[in-house]
Amino acid sequence: MRSARGRATAIAAVAAAAGLAVTAVPAHAHADAGHRGRLLTSRPLHTAAALPSASVTRSIGYVSEGVGGRRITVTGTVAVPKGKAPRGRWPVISWAHGTTGTADVCAPSRDTATGPAHDYLSITEGFLDKWVAHGFAVVQTDYEGMGTPDGHPYMNGASEANTVIDIVRAAHSVDPHIGRNFYVAGHSQGGQATLYTAAAKRAKDVRLKGAVSIAPGSHMAETAQYVQAGYPGAEAALPFLFVLLNGAKAANPSFQPESLLTDRAAKVLASGQTTACLAQLREAGASIPLSQVFRPAADLTEFEKYFDSQEATGLDLRVPTLVAQGSADTAVSPAATTALVADLCKRYPAITYREYPGADHRASINASFDDALTFVQTLQSGRTPPTTC
Repeated sequence: MRSARGRATAIAAVAAAAGLAVTAVPAHAHADAGHRGRLLTSRPLHTAAALPSASVTRSIGYVSEGVGGRRITVTGTVAVPKGKAPRGRWPVISWAHGTTGTADVCAPSRDTATGPAHDYLSITEGFLDKWVAHGFAVVQTDYEGMGTPDGHPYMNGASEANTVIDIVRAAHSVDPHIGRNFYVAGHSQGGQATLYTAAAKRAKDVRLKGAVSIAPGSHMAETAQYVQAGYPGAEAALPFLFVLLNGAKAANPSFQPESLLTDRAAKVLASGQTTACLAQLREAGASIPLSQVFRPAADLTEFEKYFDSQEATGLDLRVPTLVAQGSADTAVSPAATTALVADLCKRYPAITYREYPGADHRASINASFDDALTFVQTLQSGRTPPTTC
């Protein structure tokens, strides 16, 4: 077999021949890869993941810290506005994406017009393009294990926060006109990631100024409980169950979700590790009755313990935060989000809650844009947004 160094050299040679700016590194960086946020690869992007209002969108690889504190390679995108950067450089939105799946093909940086996650990513790409049009550099992490070797530890708050912060560091190396002041925003899975980022220890080289959490994911363990019990409406939770099970396995390789499932369900689970994103998992799972998902007496204790540990309840936020929620959301209920906000307010009062009548889970993204922009611009001006705590 060729060594990692040899493969990296070959990759760099091919990239150079194609006129791409790429730093030669192995596909999976370990502890010797350098500091968190180190830029590893960078190339222009011309797929659906490229934002139309940007002067350029680049696909990058960078160093971050994953589950267990190990150094990892993460991929993502960096979009730079058109025109001249303002004094103080481009302000930054670091976007944490919602649930697409756990397979590499579900990574936002790999999105195409016919991609398996484009039904969702087309919405977020339009949302992010609005930020670029308003003069923000937009960076978007793929998270740990999406687009890179090893699995994606879905909803692991610390890992998500690390990748969200470290891509801001990497972006400054992509373009020195990109500033070090940033705002984190995210939806669903990314809403939970946003709250973990808002609670992260402050860094000196990049400075988080505020957070926008849209329909933050919560009560993950209950998804499996609903499916196992066969509650009415639990069919809608089934595709998320497969994502959760694969995510728990990625975070803890000793966890074997296949042992909990029937053979039919285990096949769908396996597809979620390779080719299926959320839409495909929904389609494949539709043919499996809820009574035939779990094996009899399947023990969910380990699963529940892990995801209970990843709830945002109990976090101590450190920056002003806007939490947005659609009133018609059935994936993340308004009741769950208001309860979460009430808990967060106990320890940090600078939280603003907004609810959008008639907006479902995905509609809450665009419904919240104007309020999110106003919230960020208020912080940029040095003022304090109103609190609803």
